[in-house]
Amino acid sequence: MEKKCLDCGDILRGRTDKKFCSDQCRNNYNNRLNRDSNNFVRNVHGLLRKNRRILSDLYSEGKMKVHKDALFALGYNFSFFTHIIETSHGQKYHYCFEYGYRETGDDFLELSQNSQYLEYH
Repeated sequence: MEKKCLDCGDILRGRTDKKFCSDQCRNNYNNRLNRDSNNFVRNVHGLLRKNRRILSDLYSEGKMKVHKDALFALGYNFSFFTHIIETSHGQKYHYCFEYGYRETGDDFLELSQNSQYLEYH
């Protein structure tokens, strides 16, 4: 019985446990298998990078307080962040890597940079 390459279907020659005729076919096959999960991760990572860049740019400009609508206008997606830190005073900061914000209750956000994040990563 002849075995065929799982990617291109060519007849396999050589070892009996061989599944692919070349490294290119092996890579093509595995990339096709992982495409959906890789795309999801790539898209989420892209959103996190965009959110981080927006916060970083605003923070670098010296802005310490911004209106929520300003972040929306810049394309910030509030559904994506890396972690939340709650202070001993009960204030919640939403971070996107080392840059974050806390809601002040009046539709304004207080920006912050977590220097401890830089030490650990």
